[in-house]
Amino acid sequence: MSCLTALEEFYNQYLTCYQQKLSESPRFYPMGEKSDCIIGDYNGELETVVQWKPFKREQGADFSNVESALSISLHRDINKFYGGWFSGHLFFDSKWGHGELIQPWNQSDFELLQQNTIGHLMMKQKLKQPLTWFIGVIEEGDQMITVNNDDGSVWLEVPGEVPTQKLADSISELLENISPRVTPPEKPQSEEEYVEHPGIFSSFKRMWNNLRGKA
Repeated sequence: MSCLTALEEFYNQYLTCYQQKLSESPRFYPMGEKSDCIIGDYNGELETVVQWKPFKREQGADFSNVESALSISLHRDINKFYGGWFSGHLFFDSKWGHGELIQPWNQSDFELLQQNTIGHLMMKQKLKQPLTWFIGVIEEGDQMITVNNDDGSVWLEVPGEVPTQKLADSISELLENISPRVTPPEKPQSEEEYVEHPGIFSSFKRMWNNLRGKA
């Protein structure tokens, strides 16, 4: 199964799970960030919670600017995982623990994601480690879910270290082996927690700072 097909199937499972348990769509604090994902009207208020569903982009986006900036070729799955849809973040349960998959909320969010990806890849180059790019986090501990850029396999990675625990041979295999987790929306506690990327919770920022500190 392709990464794009597996992602669409997980979206459907995610929405179905919320409908079955809560009779509604997932909710999110957009903190002023509008998106085509939002169901109904949104006035931009920071205190407002919205319901959302994934929105398929008319024209897919890619990471060609990242490749050009770093003179590298990225695994094809990065464009499929991040470039085809706008979506809220996706919480999941797995045998590795509770986690969250990152998705771009809007175009601005996608561009910030590209910038963070450049930063991560540059850090891996500086540390002389195999290139990876992130797709999520595990909630317990300082572990990112990353993709090996050479073969598309998925790993747990501690910031600043070489990944040691393989989760799946591909993103599609990972998506087939996790299940949606229904969870109430969490409002960021401070402005800093959502400015850099509204789809990543505060622990990701902490891990990113740890990575910079090890360079």
